[in-house]
Amino acid sequence: MTEIKSIGIIGAGQMGSGIAHVSALSGYDVHIYDVSDDRIEAGLATITGNLARQLSKGQITEAERDSAASHLFASKGIEGLAEVDLAIEAATEDETIKRKIFAALCPVLKPEAMLASNTSSISITRLAAATDRPERFMGIHFMNPVPIMKLVELVRGIATEDETFEAAKTYVQGMGKEITVAEDFPAFIVNRILMPMINEAIYTLYEGVGSVEAIDTALKLGANHPMGPLQLADFIGLDTCLSIMQVLYEGLADSKYRPCPLLVKYVEAGWLGRKTNRGFYDYRGDAPVPTR
Repeated sequence: MTEIKSIGIIGAGQMGSGIAHVSALSGYDVHIYDVSDDRIEAGLATITGNLARQLSKGQITEAERDSAASHLFASKGIEGLAEVDLAIEAATEDETIKRKIFAALCPVLKPEAMLASNTSSISITRLAAATDRPERFMGIHFMNPVPIMKLVELVRGIATEDETFEAAKTYVQGMGKEITVAEDFPAFIVNRILMPMINEAIYTLYEGVGSVEAIDTALKLGANHPMGPLQLADFIGLDTCLSIMQVLYEGLADSKYRPCPLLVKYVEAGWLGRKTNRGFYDYRGDAPVPTR
């Protein structure tokens, strides 16, 4: 079976830095690449900060923090991923962008290297078909925030070989994560269930059934959710929520997956949630304030 010792991460944002963090902490050599050096540096700074937080809480030792830091490498060009055993794409949820990444990445990788996408909704079979190694490609979908969330969805494309699946499974379990295996249908398991719930919460707001505060309080106290659906949407990113709903709507051709017009409007306004300081809440002050 393929033995994975080194990981390449394409995308140093929230998800990419999180995957790099848990991989390095588990002893894998991790090479992080992004289109700009500033993003790579920002990603590494995020990891350093999160490792320090874990240390202060007693979740890791100083030796573990130092070991993780020694396994992290900034790749100044995509050629820096040439020798990795597994390359994980963790870019924005846009199929065109992901395809461009694979087109640039495949010629660089060694022939036996595995490829994976951290996509939360897009067809693994279709993404794999855009590469030169569909049999060595699969979906490895981490949950956000990666260092905290225990679950990883593994998704096989139609061409994924058993050896690829088993190697991915070993890699994920080696980080102490729990696995759920999903079939290659739009949005897989978690987002197939979660995103329509969030979309329905936005419809509930759009139709005036309740305010932002009322809806979030209702789900937190009435359904024992740790976070209200609109607060969660802001945390995920409203652009990501919209992308996943569009994948569901187009892929399953069912009107129940139609993105709420209010979600579309917020994304058009650039109010994408926490990352832009405004979404269903305004985060620019000392405490979040509902925007509706």
